[in-house]
Amino acid sequence: MSEDRNGKPVPQVTFRTRQDHEWVNLTSDDVFKGKTVIVFSLPGAFTPTCSSTHVPRYNQLAPEFKKHGVDDIVCMSVNDAFVMNEWKREQHAENLTFIPDGNGDFSERMGMLVDKHDLGFGKRSWRYSMLVKDGVVDKMFIEPDLPGDPFQVSDADTMLDYIAPNAAKPKDVTIFTRGGCEYCVRAKGMLRDFGLEFEELVLNRDYTEATLRAVSGRSTVPEIFINGDFIGGAEELEAYLHKAEAA
Repeated sequence: MSEDRNGKPVPQVTFRTRQDHEWVNLTSDDVFKGKTVIVFSLPGAFTPTCSSTHVPRYNQLAPEFKKHGVDDIVCMSVNDAFVMNEWKREQHAENLTFIPDGNGDFSERMGMLVDKHDLGFGKRSWRYSMLVKDGVVDKMFIEPDLPGDPFQVSDADTMLDYIAPNAAKPKDVTIFTRGGCEYCVRAKGMLRDFGLEFEELVLNRDYTEATLRAVSGRSTVPEIFINGDFIGGAEELEAYLHKAEAA
């Protein structure tokens, strides 16, 4: 791995992208000039760490990054445009821009192209993130040179802590519901009114009653979890939100 490129301009390359079923060339200037951009680069689309953690957390924190002056968040990988576009759709990552570094030109000139032949990947990008201001690297977070695929410093939380150390981070909220449940509708309305985004799991579509009993010890809905804590149903949620509002 090369040393970081803090204070240096990003490489000038052309990215071959697909937009509305047409080939569109984007230059480095198109991506970076006159903007503040976060880039996180990773070994491959659809791979476990990239799909389960790296992409989802940047997508979740994107509104907070935007509040602190970030114009765009770019996910980059040595994959072709078709793969990157499909991966973005599969990840529901509407807050991110996916850019294919299909030939590895950008990764190579960044000094981040590595040999992954042992995994059958060929040449791929090392995992890293960086903050780029008007085409110049302000800060890089490069994963340590360890075996495998280390994931310690290029995450979204580390980047947000660098940009805005005191920024509020969104709560992780999950609500178990079922169709036709008026209390579920009420609970979701309260969450929206309080500005809390949530993931909804629907009975017999995403889970069974046995699963609900296993995680909450109850079989009624809604059941709400916030940041790993079991809140309860609609009434318990209302009390929780009133307490949070008064704090």
